[in-house]
Amino acid sequence: MNLPNKLSFLRILLVPVIIYLLLVNSFAASIGALLVFVLAALTDKYDGQYARKHNLITTLGKILDPLADKLLIIGVFTAFVKLDVLSIWPLLIIITRELAVTGLRVVAADQGSVIAANIWGKTKTTIQMLTAIVLIINPLIFDLPVLLTETLIWLTVIITIYSGYTYFAGADVDYS
Repeated sequence: MNLPNKLSFLRILLVPVIIYLLLVNSFAASIGALLVFVLAALTDKYDGQYARKHNLITTLGKILDPLADKLLIIGVFTAFVKLDVLSIWPLLIIITRELAVTGLRVVAADQGSVIAANIWGKTKTTIQMLTAIVLIINPLIFDLPVLLTETLIWLTVIITIYSGYTYFAGADVDYS
């Protein structure tokens, strides 16, 4: 297993740690959750860069990296729902988009095509991670107005939906 795949696997292992720390719901645990989440987010940034730079792109990496991202975001946003930081609707929309695009990729792969990550998929992941960071630090450092956090959440949802749309619109698959 190469370094980028190890980083993706590490990100998967960090998900339950982050969720646990968030659910402890104390100042110290929230700081810990923030630090571990930022570490996980950085592994997402660097595993892909390193793999491309050193020609270490593998089939396992193509599966692990997006799986780790999905587990991280869905896990953290689920904890936010449990903590009443987030309503269930954004989470359901995110899960639906992730399942739909994953299904599309499976259909495309079955037809001999690969649907690579596009700029909107990368933007979606970045905005989801930034939103998660804001939602973790909001009560710790500053208390943003509800309207501002809700706007950020729904902007994240809109980008999530649009990124899913771009995958379906650009896919060269036979749906029959």
